[in-house]
Amino acid sequence: MTMFFDPFRELDRVAGTLLDRRESPRLMPMDVYRDGDHYVLTADLPGVDPGSVDVDVDGQLLTIRAERTPRSQEGVQWLTRERPAGAYLRQLTLGKDIDTESISAHYENGVLSVMIPVLEKAKPRKIAVETTGTRAEVTA
Repeated sequence: MTMFFDPFRELDRVAGTLLDRRESPRLMPMDVYRDGDHYVLTADLPGVDPGSVDVDVDGQLLTIRAERTPRSQEGVQWLTRERPAGAYLRQLTLGKDIDTESISAHYENGVLSVMIPVLEKAKPRKIAVETTGTRAEVTA
């Protein structure tokens, strides 16, 4: 069996062991974009138990929590273990023009999607321009 040795990865592993990173929240990469009248947040949470995913809103603070439980297998000798277990946490401050009552979330295939609608009053709209009197003709 061949093994790839990366000294930087090994240094990171040793530093993580010494600093015991297991207690800190895990990285949750995410994308946020606007699609019409709502924002879409997608976050990568591979291997997370769907029952542990928690999305809540408190005022203007959106909080996402999840947890990946470690796979414990008795009698095995780990050669490498790069899929960290532990808690995920991400918090975002929402703008005042967000409809916090209508936020929805869906978790599928390791990706959490959160739909964040914009309030009706904050949506772009056309303003009618009115004129008064008669229109004067311009002649050259």
